[in-house]
Amino acid sequence: MKASEFPDAFKDARQKEGVGKMNDQDDPVTMVLRHKEVRKCAHQWQAFQSGGDEVGRIVIPSEVKIRDTRQIPFEVDPPQHKSFRDILDPWFKRPLNEEYSSKITTIIEEIIDESLKSNEVEVVADFALKLQSRALTLLLNIPYSEANLWISWGTHVFRSDDSDLDADKANILYDYIDKQIDLAIETPSESLYSVLLNSEVDGEKMTKEEVKGVLILTFAGGRDTVINAVTNSIAYFAGNPKALAVLKEKPEMINNAVEELVRYFSPLTQMGRVATKDTHVCEHAIKADTRISLNWASANRDENVFETPNEVVLDRKVNPHVSFGFGTHNCLGATHARQILRILLAKLSQKVTSIATLDSKENIENLGEFNRKVGFDSLNVQFKK
Repeated sequence: MKASEFPDAFKDARQKEGVGKMNDQDDPVTMVLRHKEVRKCAHQWQAFQSGGDEVGRIVIPSEVKIRDTRQIPFEVDPPQHKSFRDILDPWFKRPLNEEYSSKITTIIEEIIDESLKSNEVEVVADFALKLQSRALTLLLNIPYSEANLWISWGTHVFRSDDSDLDADKANILYDYIDKQIDLAIETPSESLYSVLLNSEVDGEKMTKEEVKGVLILTFAGGRDTVINAVTNSIAYFAGNPKALAVLKEKPEMINNAVEELVRYFSPLTQMGRVATKDTHVCEHAIKADTRISLNWASANRDENVFETPNEVVLDRKVNPHVSFGFGTHNCLGATHARQILRILLAKLSQKVTSIATLDSKENIENLGEFNRKVGFDSLNVQFKK
């Protein structure tokens, strides 16, 4: 199997039962696997809650033990959710601005040019992490140099070599955000910190805790996902060398190619919800106060929705993937991520003739009865002009 191939771990369970089961820290999860049911449950926020009393519970693995700040608007349900999104959406759509796009382009060109000068590049740490961190300075509207500190943290905010939930590592991020909020209070600027501190939600100034909740989501939610998307895309072009030439000849395909790559790779496997009442999914009973997961990765391979779902079709025309979520809680950072990937594909196709895979180490998620390849712990390649 080529490094660029990502098997469908959920196919049998999706076809036979429509759901899967996993145990997450003695808090069982029923995975919703079919595209139709995933979208239906995502819409039913009254029955499947993102908020609730236990902060961090909807994340899988649950972050209840390492976080007591509610991520906003991720862990807030309507109608308050809309009040936060009305403030945040204009800011997070800034990547569509010409000046913002130009800065992302410069970041990406610099990293590609550095890579072309090297005989070997470890994509996760030396390409994707750098790109994600440097681009994040644009999203926060803070000095570019701050990215060096984030790069030093490594690829995972909450995960270390021996733990999927490392409280000490998480506290590094929390303490950093607390300090940045305090600095923004002392010296206001045009950063996201200051914008949020001066914002009102339903007539009330946002609290420091609410501002912190937005920033935790911005740092954590957009880190592994963007790193996976960038790394996996490069793995694809390494395994399919003609694809870069196709995009160079037909740049109008790039938007479709981005959507297809995020469908196929699904950088985030799933996201949880908590049932507010006894109900059913795919004829399976769901008890109140138990968790379901909206399994984006399985829904994106549903053979009843996607023709040849286990193949990358760069010019796929009909592509209702759910990699950026669906319904009320669609991904806040989707515009930023899409713009990074569009520009990355454009510049790779212009500057790089081929990419050779030297070696790789897969990142496998252990999800109860399922083992899913979500990306790479390391991917060493050579870029060729």
